[in-house]
This record gives sequence, structure tokens and C-alpha cells, in this order.
Amino acid sequence: MSTPGHLVWRLSTKWRVAVDRALAPIGLTHAQYVFLSSLSGLERAGARPSQRELADHTGLEALYVSKLARTLDAEGLVERTRDPADTRTVRLRLTPRGREVTEPAIATVAELLDRLLAPLGGRHGDRTAALARELTLLLDTSLES
Repeated sequence: MSTPGHLVWRLSTKWRVAVDRALAPIGLTHAQYVFLSSLSGLERAGARPSQRELADHTGLEALYVSKLARTLDAEGLVERTRDPADTRTVRLRLTPRGREVTEPAIATVAELLDRLLAPLGGRHGDRTAALARELTLLLDTSLES
């Protein structure tokens, strides 16, 4: 029998590989998708996040978010601007082209998520909600000593 840690690792790997494969025709990696879809969601909520805020939201390392932002800016998907109130802060915004790429990517990943969660009753099922609560509890648990 596998340990919970091993199962989390395997599921995480399975999900990352599946997302990478599903998004390859769009030209995005899983990390780029996490960046763009999270930025899209924050923008829909009325935010104009900084790189640090996006890193905190996604759980990605701040230096990695900075690298992704430069790459996506060079590809014309993201606009990076200095915050006038604090020039050390870089604000992010999807470009129109970024929105054109992100919207179908979100739909693609949603379909993939539906397939993954079907055995639990789908995205809106009671078992999926219970799993989400348990995973949130684990994510909120500090591993620092």
C-alpha cells in the first residue's frame, strides 16, 4: 500500500503531465498556464496584482514568477509595468493576445479536471468538495519546525 505522501506525489505528477500534454497544442506549459489563468482570475476580481502577489496566490516561487513574467511579456501575452507608488513593484496585466490564449486554455484544463474528478462525482460533487477541504487543510499546515 502506498503512503499518502507517495499518492500526493503521483497525483501531482499525473496532473502536471496531463496538463502539459493538453496545453502543448496551445503552446503553453503547465507553469505558464498557472500564471496566466491565475492572473486572469485576479483581473476578473478587479485586481492588478504585482509579481509578488501572483507568486503568493499561485504558490510559485517569486523568482520563478519573475522569470515567467519576462518570458510571457516577450511573447506578448503579459504586460509588466512599474508601480508608480513603488518602482520596485512590478504590476502584471494580460494583453488582449494573452486573454485570447488564456481563455481556451482554461476551457481545456476544465475539461481535463472534469475527467479527473468524474470518479468523485465531478467538480461540484460532495466527495470533490470534501477532498478540496482536506487538501486545503494539508496545504495550510506548516512544515516549518
